[in-house]
Amino acid sequence: MFATPAYAQAANAAIAGSGWLAQVAPMLPLVAIAILGYFLMIRPQSQRMKQHQATVAALKRGDVVVLSSGMIGKVVRVEDKEVGLEIATGVTVKVVKTMIADVRARGEPAAANDSKA
Repeated sequence: MFATPAYAQAANAAIAGSGWLAQVAPMLPLVAIAILGYFLMIRPQSQRMKQHQATVAALKRGDVVVLSSGMIGKVVRVEDKEVGLEIATGVTVKVVKTMIADVRARGEPAAANDSKA
């Protein structure tokens, strides 16, 4: 009535085969997860890092920058690894370039709801 375990194992082995696909198939979900992780996490982060490095490398005197702490200042001096930043009239501080979070353009347009009269 029921097949013995030996016959069942032999039938399973005959169906699965011993080809390369049978050996690789258990690893395919792990490979798919690794590829998905690369495109969803690693690649965008590296692109953001390259863009930030290019932005910091292109700093020039007169640019208005935002630091990672939220402080806003105007660049008065650019060195290799540091930037002189004027945060208030007559107050200049040295800041490490990597702490610059955003570079704002020199002449940003006024907001649409502001009237210039």
